[in-house]
Amino acid sequence: MSETPTAPRPAVIPYLSYADAPAAIEFLTTAFGFEELFRFPMEDGRIGHAELSFGGSVVMLASVYEELGFASPRDLAGIHTQVQVAVDDVDAHFERARDAGAVVTSEPEDQFYGDRSYRAVDPEGHRWIFSQHIRDVPPEEWKLPE
Repeated sequence: MSETPTAPRPAVIPYLSYADAPAAIEFLTTAFGFEELFRFPMEDGRIGHAELSFGGSVVMLASVYEELGFASPRDLAGIHTQVQVAVDDVDAHFERARDAGAVVTSEPEDQFYGDRSYRAVDPEGHRWIFSQHIRDVPPEEWKLPE
């Protein structure tokens, strides 16, 4: 872990809230293969800000701050966050995530639009979609499975 953020800044960066941000960082690095870049701990034990990288992209996260309106999905009804992540080998990534205890909601499957993907939910309810592009399919040929 570096002492200051060093990853390039893409135009759009997901910023997630976790009730137990330290546990989330441990899970995301172990199960999903993120690298922790930076963590700013607060005096009260919460995480004020953290940055994780994967494949040249960044995800930011912080502890829940009810006083600022931040909540964890586990405290809300439904799925409030989905994060799409491109991986080189979706089947190997799936095995790693499953073996680390990720809650898999759909196993790897070829999609009609040319990706192979699976879905998992982290311990607090953020949905993650991991995909690997396997073939080019022009949008005019996309067809939902019957």
